[in-house]
Amino acid sequence: MLFKKLLPKEGNFFEMFNQHAERIVEAAHAFARLVANYNDANLRDQHNREVDHAERSADKVTHEVNRLIHSTFITPIDREQIHTLINTMDDVADLIQDSAETMALYDVRHMTAEITRLTELSVRCCEQVQEAVSHLSKLSDHNTAQAALKTCEEIDKIESEADRVMRSAMSKLFREEPDVREVIKLKAIYELLETITDKCEDVANVVEGIVLENS
Repeated sequence: MLFKKLLPKEGNFFEMFNQHAERIVEAAHAFARLVANYNDANLRDQHNREVDHAERSADKVTHEVNRLIHSTFITPIDREQIHTLINTMDDVADLIQDSAETMALYDVRHMTAEITRLTELSVRCCEQVQEAVSHLSKLSDHNTAQAALKTCEEIDKIESEADRVMRSAMSKLFREEPDVREVIKLKAIYELLETITDKCEDVANVVEGIVLENS
C-alpha cells in the first residue's frame, strides 16, 4: 500500500493535449488576422506578437508533457504515442510562427489571394486538430472514437485542398511574376503555409493510430 502511494500519479495528458491544441488555434487565428490586416503596420506588429505569445505558450505545454512522460509511472496511452503527438502538435505551432516571421524577414509587401486561401485552409486544419484531440480522453466510447476518425479524415481532405492551392499558386507565380525577388519570397510563404496543413495531417495520423489501438 505504501509503495502504491509513493508511485507518481498519472499525469493529465489529455488535458494538456487540449491546452496545446487551444494554443495552436489561437496562433492560427492571430496569423489570419495578420494576413487580413497586413497593410496596417501597427496591427501587423500586434498580430505578430499574438502569434509569438501563442507559440511560446504551446512550447511550455510541450515541455511539461515531455517532463511528465519521464516522471509518471502509469500513462493513459503509450509513452511513445504521447511523445510523438505533443511534439508533432508543437511543430504546427512552430510553423505558424515561422510563417509570420518569414513574412517580416523577407519584407513581403502585399498579400496575395493564394496566401489568403492557404491561411484559411491552415486555420480550418488547426481547428480540426483541436477537435480530433478533444476526443482522445473518451475513446472507450464507440461514437467518440468514430467521431475522432471522421475528424482525421476531414483534416486529410483539407490538406489535399491546400496542396492543390499551392500547386496552382506556384504555377501562377512562375508564369506571371516578373520580379525574381518576389518569386523567391512568395514561394517560401506558400510552401510554409502548405506545410502547416501537412503537419496537421501528421497529427491526424498519430491521433488515428491512438484511436485504433485504444478504442
